[in-house]
Parts: sequence; C-alpha cells; structure tokens
Amino acid sequence: MNRYFIYLGYNGKNYCGWQVQPNGVTVQQCLEEALGILLRKPVPVVGAGRTDAGVHARLMVAHFDWEAEITDLFHLAGKLNRLLPKDIAVYNIVPVVSDAHARFSATSRTYNYYITDKKDPFNHETVYKLPVQPDFAKMNEACKELFKYTDFTSFSKLHTDVKTNNCKIMQAEWKQDGDVWIFTIQADRFLRNMVRAIVGTLLEVGRGKLSIQGFRDVIEQQDRCKAGTSAPGHALFLVNVTYPEELFIKNN
Repeated sequence: MNRYFIYLGYNGKNYCGWQVQPNGVTVQQCLEEALGILLRKPVPVVGAGRTDAGVHARLMVAHFDWEAEITDLFHLAGKLNRLLPKDIAVYNIVPVVSDAHARFSATSRTYNYYITDKKDPFNHETVYKLPVQPDFAKMNEACKELFKYTDFTSFSKLHTDVKTNNCKIMQAEWKQDGDVWIFTIQADRFLRNMVRAIVGTLLEVGRGKLSIQGFRDVIEQQDRCKAGTSAPGHALFLVNVTYPEELFIKNN
C-alpha cells in the first residue's frame, strides 16, 4: 500500500467544516468524492485536524492510501482541481512513508486570526470587524502567559473525545499589517475551538474587561465557562502544518 500527502487550501465559508458529517457539505467529503471519481473506487482521506464550520485553510494536509504507485502526481493534482469546487484547491501531492499520518505525525500547526476596526468592503468575509480597536499591547502581554501552561481545558469545546487537553504553544502574538491585526499561534496540537476561545478571551483583555492576572486565572481554573466567548470562525485560517523530513520519499 502506498501513502500520499495532499496539500490543499480552501475557503470555508460554504462548508460545515473539514470533517465529514451527515447534516452538511464538508471539505473532506468533497475531496473524497473527487478522488473516488478519478481512482474509480472509494478513497478515504485523513486530515491534519478539524476546522470548524466557516473556518478557512491556506494550507491543510491530508493523506490517502492507494494499492499501486501513482507515477504522475502532478497530473492527478490537476485533475482533482478540475473536479473540485472553486473554493477548494489542491497545491501538491507527495509520496510519504507508509506510517506517515497527516494528523498524528504533525509536529506543529499554525493558525492566523484577522481583526480590524476599519470598514472594508473587500475583506469583511475573512476579517473580524470590531467597533473599537482593543489594546493590542496588553493582549500581547497576555499572550506571553500562554507559554507558561500546557493544560488548556479552559479554551476547549466541552465534551470532546480527546484523551488530554495538554498542548505546547510555541508562538502566540499579535502583529499589525496595515489596518489589519493578525494573531499568529503555533502549537504541537490544538483542541476543538481552542484558537477562537483564546482570541475571544484575549479580546476581553484588550477591552479592559480582564486583567493579565485574570487571564492567568482563566487558564488555571480549567473551566471553559470562565473564558471569553469564542471569536467568529470566518476570520480564522489554518496556515501551516509541519512534519519531520524523514516522512517524505525523495525521488532519485
């Protein structure tokens, strides 16, 4: 059996998230259907993680298995792009070792969240518009507290099926790009709804409703009800997933 990684991106506006579900169209479903048509049998794909409804991915990774070696992966990617909707794009397909796993082999994931207080008719579907600019310096001060903890139960969706709520956060900061502020967060793994819950709680800090000590208290109480309201999904992007180099099969 041969395993392949698919690198793709998508605008999540019209999808009920990545994961296949019975009550709406998902990105995983579209990808599996397109692969099934081209390879003429059902082809399950496994993603690097789940993005919620409306959340986007500039870069998602998924894997699939196929009995025979696929010699022209560039051609397969092109055929997939012709079959897939215009808001899903395959960038590349690469061979990997048989035990490489899109989800469990990933060493880090990176998300961006976009915020502005300026009205813009061209970015309103991908940037969260606030009526007043929050204190981003104070929010960056709060970001530094995230590195001191590993249990992020307070920022996890309730009643999920994960065995642990521990994550190692490697990067968390706000930077300005013109009229837009971008929150970048990188970790070895993320819990369901975690980034949006962190952003929502940081905004409480930025609005002066929560102190830095209060932010620490939220994390330490390990209670989702103590954290802020989750920020909307339309401004959240998965932007990178990293893997060990030894998983990739090099062409001689």
